[in-house]
Amino acid sequence: MLRNLDWSLVPSFLATAEEGSLSGAARALGISQPTVGRHIADLEEDLGVRLFDRTSNGLRITEVGLSLVENAQAMRERAESLRRIAEGRAESVEGTVRITSSEMVATHLLPPILTELNREEPRIQIELVASLSPENLLLREADIALRMFRPEQADVITRHVADLRLGIFAHRDYLERRGAPASLAETNQHTIIGYDRADIMIRGFRRAGFEVDRSFFTFRSDSQTAGWAMVKAGFGIGIGPVHLGSREPGLVRLFADNDIDGLELPIWLTAHRDLRHSRRIRLVYDFLAARLSRLEL
Repeated sequence: MLRNLDWSLVPSFLATAEEGSLSGAARALGISQPTVGRHIADLEEDLGVRLFDRTSNGLRITEVGLSLVENAQAMRERAESLRRIAEGRAESVEGTVRITSSEMVATHLLPPILTELNREEPRIQIELVASLSPENLLLREADIALRMFRPEQADVITRHVADLRLGIFAHRDYLERRGAPASLAETNQHTIIGYDRADIMIRGFRRAGFEVDRSFFTFRSDSQTAGWAMVKAGFGIGIGPVHLGSREPGLVRLFADNDIDGLELPIWLTAHRDLRHSRRIRLVYDFLAARLSRLEL
């Protein structure tokens, strides 16, 4: 007869399946490896099935175990949802809100907004993750995300708050050395600044009808602030926000009199749908939405 399932054993099973080893699961959960092994053994006994095969190379998940992973992940997400709801009902407007955004947004758009927020709500602490890699809202790796694409997950809410106009820029020193390209096609004769592993710019050029690859960029970095600093230093031609480039002494916007650089990136404000149960996350979400929508970008 199947024993009652001990829900506390499921995290150890899921972490072992995801990490591929007991030691990896122990590190992920912050518990000892023997404890993880005991949880797996107890869960196998409760369910009456073998979840992992022990081999000379370590653990290998069984077909039965693999079939349970998706349900275990759903259980974890529901548990996170319950915790968020419980937090919201008990909390005052204080605590930590974790935000993730691109470097340019984190460096140039958010500082004055978050400063204003701090003046109005000094008990809210902000954690800001500046990265091109999207954090997982469902697992609470971030509470709020600012992304340049519309997320499609079913468990998030999202709002289009602004459009970031982009332009193609070069420093006057660079243009004096190399001359200004008369068209986008002529940029292949110039020093171009782009991303390293991210393919955002490659896809942008291809949408404009130019087939380029990673080697097209003489300088490559996934740090947006580093790339923009190289543009300002006169290294080569790069893409940046119009509202920043137009204020930088020495920078020249190329192709500004036609539609060649008519580039825009939408800014989507995103959070888990359970934010309505958290007063502090809802407050920060609404504050960001109001302030970002007022910006002239």
